[in-house]
Amino acid sequence: MSRNIALVLIFSLCIMGPIAVIIASAFASISALGRNPSATPKIFTAMVIAMVFAVAIAVIAMLIVFQLFSKSGT
Repeated sequence: MSRNIALVLIFSLCIMGPIAVIIASAFASISALGRNPSATPKIFTAMVIAMVFAVAIAVIAMLIVFQLFSKSGT
């Protein structure tokens, strides 16, 4: 397998996980807001925290992939 193909596959996996978390978080937040609009501040805070953690995990995963592929040589 070519190094570039492996890099693209690993990056796509590193991105699809956090995207799934963001989609699930947004869907749950919107349905919770539909049931109880008065709880907007609490729901919004929980949604933002979940999204920040998902993006942080994606960034860390991409940094690890960069490190692994930079040390493997040419």
